[in-house]
Amino acid sequence: MTRYFLIKLLAAIALWMMAMVAHAGAYESELPAGLFTQPDLCRHTSCESVLPQATRFSLREGSPSFVRGFRDVDGREELVGYVFLSTDATPEIVGYSGKPIVTLVGMDAQGRISGARILKHSEPILLAGIPESELSRYIAQYTGTLPGARYELGKAEGEHIAMEAVSGATVTVIAENQAISRGSYAVARQVGLVKAVARPQARFTSDTTLRDWATLTKEGSVRRLIVSAEQAGGPSSHRPFIDLWFGYLNAPAIGISILGEAGYRRLMADLSPGEHAIFVIGEGTSSFKGSAFVRGGIYDRIQVSQDVDIYSFRDTDYLNLYGVQAPGAPAYHESGIFILRDPSFSAAYPWKLTFLANRSQIGSQTEYANFDADYWLPARHLEGGRPRLETTAPSWTQAWTNKRWEIAGFVALLLFTAAFYAMHRRWAARSRRTDKRWILWPHIGVWLVAVVFVGFWQLAQPSVVQLLTLLHALIDGWRWDLFLSDPLIFLFWIFIAVTIVLWGRGVFCGWLCPYGSLSELLYKFAGRIGLKRWQFRVPARWHHRLRWSKYVVLAVLVGASFHSMALAEHLAEIEPFKSTFLVHVWTRSWPFIAFWTLLMVAAMFTERPFCKYLCPLGAALAIPSRWRVFGLWRKAECTTCKACAAGCGSQAIDDKGRIDPSECMQCLDCMVLYYDDHACPPLASERKRRAKAGLPLTPVGRDGHFIPLRLTE
Repeated sequence: MTRYFLIKLLAAIALWMMAMVAHAGAYESELPAGLFTQPDLCRHTSCESVLPQATRFSLREGSPSFVRGFRDVDGREELVGYVFLSTDATPEIVGYSGKPIVTLVGMDAQGRISGARILKHSEPILLAGIPESELSRYIAQYTGTLPGARYELGKAEGEHIAMEAVSGATVTVIAENQAISRGSYAVARQVGLVKAVARPQARFTSDTTLRDWATLTKEGSVRRLIVSAEQAGGPSSHRPFIDLWFGYLNAPAIGISILGEAGYRRLMADLSPGEHAIFVIGEGTSSFKGSAFVRGGIYDRIQVSQDVDIYSFRDTDYLNLYGVQAPGAPAYHESGIFILRDPSFSAAYPWKLTFLANRSQIGSQTEYANFDADYWLPARHLEGGRPRLETTAPSWTQAWTNKRWEIAGFVALLLFTAAFYAMHRRWAARSRRTDKRWILWPHIGVWLVAVVFVGFWQLAQPSVVQLLTLLHALIDGWRWDLFLSDPLIFLFWIFIAVTIVLWGRGVFCGWLCPYGSLSELLYKFAGRIGLKRWQFRVPARWHHRLRWSKYVVLAVLVGASFHSMALAEHLAEIEPFKSTFLVHVWTRSWPFIAFWTLLMVAAMFTERPFCKYLCPLGAALAIPSRWRVFGLWRKAECTTCKACAAGCGSQAIDDKGRIDPSECMQCLDCMVLYYDDHACPPLASERKRRAKAGLPLTPVGRDGHFIPLRLTE
């Protein structure tokens, strides 16, 4: 009765946990739409939290926009500093989720960061893995740094500022570094706290050869930026949301090809030295000018960026483009020429055109998405060609460099496990049911390393959230930087994919999964300390019913992810991995503590209850395991002999002696019996017959029997 009550209670709490969606902190928090659109920024959020000395704040001003903070000193108003929103200053920077991390940032009057606070994020790793408090602790390190500072994870050299990283959230914190650095620099430039560094200006060749549209696009003189309706958050449509073509007009060959000889000469005569002309033509259901544009305002749909500098355009920076002269130009419904007047911009260096889109409103929320395209004037238009640039390594490379020794140790663990398992028949043949040290000792060693090194130290616990992210990446677009951001998780998934194809899920689930290893060690430890008499296996009729529950959990999560990834990430809390390895379980709310405690206690009395009945990750890996290349060997007599099934802790052997690869944890106990001529009934019978006949024993062959004797004359 106690056993059945435990099983039912476990299932009931698991279902309740799945139904519970507990939004906490800044994860997908509800923000008022006016925060992003209305002039009074500080009406919609607490600006004092990042600029505590201020008692009054101005309306939004500038581009990118910011507000000024003031205080009263002896009856007069004194400027204290500035506050800006990261999505205003750096809308193109996104985190691990592909969405911006909405951050409120304050700077004092001297330009030093006075505070930063995350208002909203969509980072799944901070829900299914790392506590949000870790990110809050990280951004507290910005306080006191200068605008435009270069932040470096771990050790820093030169003028870079060392930042204590958040393990497992490399992409997220690097995105925050870029948003804070570039945003503070952009605002500080506007208010005169920093001066832009002028880049060497381009010197153009005398080439004036006319080019058609196909030639201009082929050589890179004209680039394209296209955004589909789905990418912009709308329903599927045959027409794009926006389809932009753009290019740099100051180069003679490009300007003459686009504007014609007379139009180009007229434009160049109107430009002052150091001014740059960029043409844009657009097609689609949206507009790059914006329907809300008013005279004297800012074009808030497009901007240009070059390194850390961001350039926006006002109505005074706009000229009409009445036609494109290049033969073969596409049809368009709007066009324009934008004049960039900042001396820090140089056409000799690469830059980006960014289209800022407001996604469809969901309730009171408006999602913002930004799309950009690179542009670098072809070398044929520049005297001496393009300048040599110092290439910046992708952000994920830093994580791999910082963890090179941990990666080496982890790869060694994976290779050892794979090699050991590949030779499992050799170790099983040396073992006996009463002496499994050739199998058990290495197995326990791998479990301990998986729990301590992989789980508690490196926080490298694979999760169904990563699998959902992978699924949606195949649909929405692949991002290598996202998957490469955590080296151990990336390598783990490669290992999982390879071993599932070769042997099924059991090599990961039964040997290397940190939580599964902890659960197995708890079960064995409980047996050692005197609890063995109370340990039990779920009756077969209940086991075969309950094991399907993990597939139900998986189906719910996959379905929820297509409705809302945020909802799926919340529901994925049914995995106890976060409470076990990534946060202190006692710091969580009581339902999580109760659920985690129940699973730990249950694991001491029945083998791997979560893995068997609730794990959505195990369910996902079980499906392809049915088509693994190599299975465990069976004998013809296994269809009637129950010896292996009686000792199978995974309960993966059915009444016909068949091993279910979707349930098997590859413990290899059945393979030990396969070679044990005292424990395997068919083999024991054959041994006795040979002993009675005075015949010698030979090695056990592929069919599970002694190799036949070859009599010689």
